Amino acid sequence: MRDKTASVSTAKPDEGSLELTEELIRVRAYQLYEKRGCEHGHDSEDWLEAEAEIFGKKSAAAAEAQDTEGGSKAALA
Repeated sequence: MRDKTASVSTAKPDEGSLELTEELIRVRAYQLYEKRGCEHGHDSEDWLEAEAEIFGKKSAAAAEAQDTEGGSKAALA
C-alpha cells in the first residue's frame, strides 16, 4: 500500500510563484536603489532589504537605520 501523505519539505513550490516572488523582489530592490538617489554599489544591500520586506522580516540594516534615524533607546536613557 502506498503512503498517501506528502512531506512538506520535499514538495516543490510552483515555478511560476517563484518567478513572481523574484520579480517582486527585483522591483522593490530597484525602488530602494532609486530612493538612494541611484547610487551604485549597494545592489546586494538593496536586494536583501527587498527580500526581507517581501518575506515580512526586518533586516539588520533596516533595524540599524531606524535606530540611527530615531536615536537608540540606550542614548535616551
